[in-house]
Amino acid sequence: MSHDAELAAQVGNVNFDQPNIARMYDYHLGGSANFAIDRTVAEQALRLVPTERDYCWANRAFLGRAVRTLVTEHGIDQFLDLGSGVPTVGNVHEIAHQHDPRARVAYVDWEPVACHHARHLLGPDEHRVTVTEADVCEPETVLDSAGVAGLLDFARPVAVLAFGILDILPTTDGAGLVSRYREACTSGSALALSNNAQLSRTDQEVAALRSLLADTSTPNLYMRDSEEVAALLPGYTLLPPGVVPASLWRPDQPVTEQEARRGNVYGAVGILP
Repeated sequence: MSHDAELAAQVGNVNFDQPNIARMYDYHLGGSANFAIDRTVAEQALRLVPTERDYCWANRAFLGRAVRTLVTEHGIDQFLDLGSGVPTVGNVHEIAHQHDPRARVAYVDWEPVACHHARHLLGPDEHRVTVTEADVCEPETVLDSAGVAGLLDFARPVAVLAFGILDILPTTDGAGLVSRYREACTSGSALALSNNAQLSRTDQEVAALRSLLADTSTPNLYMRDSEEVAALLPGYTLLPPGVVPASLWRPDQPVTEQEARRGNVYGAVGILP
């Protein structure tokens, strides 16, 4: 049995005729939770926009630094990962547990392959990590789900993570959506997010990328500039250095402006007073 057939047999409800951005992202990061259609379109994206893999790695590395900072510097031990995607190297729970083995992580995604792989990797550790298949555009459903409400204590600080998700949702009111999650959180909670940007991409590359994504299961791509990204965090106090190209957010090693721009993604982390 081929890899694709075996994966399909395990997951079940999968559309083989439509590429999925979470599975394409997984492919760019070297993962195996993807199908031929995803690999084909991901390679096509690289031919059209050569920096697409840079985006994936910049976004993933920023996620790791943000989670580590929230655990080690702010004592947050609860995470709600919205649009978590396919688990791959540097998962939220892996990073959090390196610094606090008691940390709890609730993953939420609507893509069945992403959820299947997450459950497969996590095993029976439901006391610290859960996976919920739900639409992040329905905050009440997400917050009331057993995997979230049964794991996270919202009377204590919770870090809401929204990495590479607000830019592909059908709504452009990202601030309105995250505010509904913010209202469920107490003082000391956090919001960490990233958003696609046009930092080194040309207008032609952006147009080509949008055309390519139009045929995926998430056909929207809403790029934001730094001011628009800052507007996604109403009510939060931004941690230094504020809204910056993600690779420049507290990097582990020196990064040039040119290198950071190749990532084409802004990042920011805010704390709820």
